[in-house]
Amino acid sequence: MQTPQEALSVLVVDDQVMPRLLARAALESLGHRVIEASNPTQAVQVFIEHRPDLVLLDVEMPQHDGYWVAQQIRAAEQGGWTPILFLSGRHGDEDIWRGIEAGGDDFLAKPITTTLLGAKLRAMQRLLMMRAKLLQRSEELRLANAQLQQLSLHDSLTGLFNRRAIDERLHQEIAACRREGQPLSVALLDIDHFKRFNDKAGHLAGDTCLKQVAKLLEEACLRPRDLAGRYGGEEFALILPLTPRSGAMTYARALLRTLHRAALAHPDSPIGPQVTLSGGITTCVPDEATTAEGLLLRADDALYNAKRKGRNRFFSYEMQLDTEEQLQLSRGS
Repeated sequence: MQTPQEALSVLVVDDQVMPRLLARAALESLGHRVIEASNPTQAVQVFIEHRPDLVLLDVEMPQHDGYWVAQQIRAAEQGGWTPILFLSGRHGDEDIWRGIEAGGDDFLAKPITTTLLGAKLRAMQRLLMMRAKLLQRSEELRLANAQLQQLSLHDSLTGLFNRRAIDERLHQEIAACRREGQPLSVALLDIDHFKRFNDKAGHLAGDTCLKQVAKLLEEACLRPRDLAGRYGGEEFALILPLTPRSGAMTYARALLRTLHRAALAHPDSPIGPQVTLSGGITTCVPDEATTAEGLLLRADDALYNAKRKGRNRFFSYEMQLDTEEQLQLSRGS
């Protein structure tokens, strides 16, 4: 007694009517759906239009033989795989070799019997199921790798790029701006008196503050190549390609205004009731001597100057000016 099979859509290709009718009857008795084609060119067109689960393909046909049809089917799949069973009165070693080389999977001798056809289809179904499982596992692995890549480049608390991603992007942008002859600005910034924030409000509130600041920084990166990242602890980094030193200072002033409008409460800051930032900026048109380490060191030293000058400001190394001084100069002019 034959076990029931999952219904397949099967393309039967034969230039003779009787063999097609016999194949249809056998397939339908096994519970499968049948699509017919009576010549090689039509077979390829029908395959592309209907995408059957399996192809029963006569070898000996006028104009083009079944081997040609199999080759056209494989070319049309573009990486997919549909089982192809050749039907032939000839099934010697050379015939089988030619069929396999053309992209076929098995041979069936004419005239076909329902019992043998059912067995061959069950074998092909097992292969289809195994392939489907492999594709599913492959997709699951791809998604898992994508998630790992995401985790490896992003800070788990804030969602910003992490230190590793910052370093990688900075190397890339130095090379890109060097080729383009364009300026590159880099900033390091701290949340002012963040230890006092944690000591007074607790680390959970501190984490919330970090996430709020991170969101503001991310939203401030309006251009595709701008990057905001968490450098470590309460320290963040900004990479601003195609940004001259004056543009970087203007950007920093706008960022401080945005933070002021956000009015994030600081429970124990000697500066005032709100969270503030201090930042250091360095700008250059990279040359062969420019390194990521050198830019970060200069930005860090500029950050130290911003803190030394009273915090709640950005200091530009190249302009020898902080955002408060720049604002006063712009008002004076």
